[in-house]
Amino acid sequence: MTNSKAIKKIIYVLSISLLIPGCKSHEIAREPANYYYQNPNKKISDMGRIAIVELQNDSSYPQMSNDITEALFQSLQKKQVFGLTMVRQRDPLWKSLQLEPDATYTLDQMAAIRQTLKCDGVLIGTITEFKPYPHMAAGLRLKLIDLTQGELLWALEQVWNSSDKITEQKIKKYLNETKSSSLKNSNERITSMSPLEFIKYVSFEVAQTL
Repeated sequence: MTNSKAIKKIIYVLSISLLIPGCKSHEIAREPANYYYQNPNKKISDMGRIAIVELQNDSSYPQMSNDITEALFQSLQKKQVFGLTMVRQRDPLWKSLQLEPDATYTLDQMAAIRQTLKCDGVLIGTITEFKPYPHMAAGLRLKLIDLTQGELLWALEQVWNSSDKITEQKIKKYLNETKSSSLKNSNERITSMSPLEFIKYVSFEVAQTL
């Protein structure tokens, strides 16, 4: 990544924090995803229940909205950081609240979301990119909002490309941590060829930042 691209990425992550009233100072971490924000003034583990809203899909593959949201839900459940509720786009609750990922919300709106979904925070976002084999790639833009205080707790923007050398190394590490040794070689090939296996890896990486 060139210096100019890296600077643009950092500026984007910094600007996200200005979208939510009350968001305070922050820091940028590099592992396991390249760029993500985490609010240093509040522990995500203090949140009781989070509603994960089915992701908006800007890719050319409609099924990815369901598949990636489901994979994220499962990966976050395994982390056991907080309780989780899934809100699908077809759910009347979603339609009534209009939880758009790039919208800003007043404190009154956030209080209404909290009461309706019975949660303390909401995770919303967009699938910015998806490409199938042989050039497998997935891009996500996500943010977690504390509905109790109107703060941004966490945010991430990342593109994973299976042909990238760093991503290849991370897939190997992921397989070492999650798969049996007898299946590592075959699963490494499957992860770079199967959309479902690849997004499981992507979701695993996202979960590690929380």
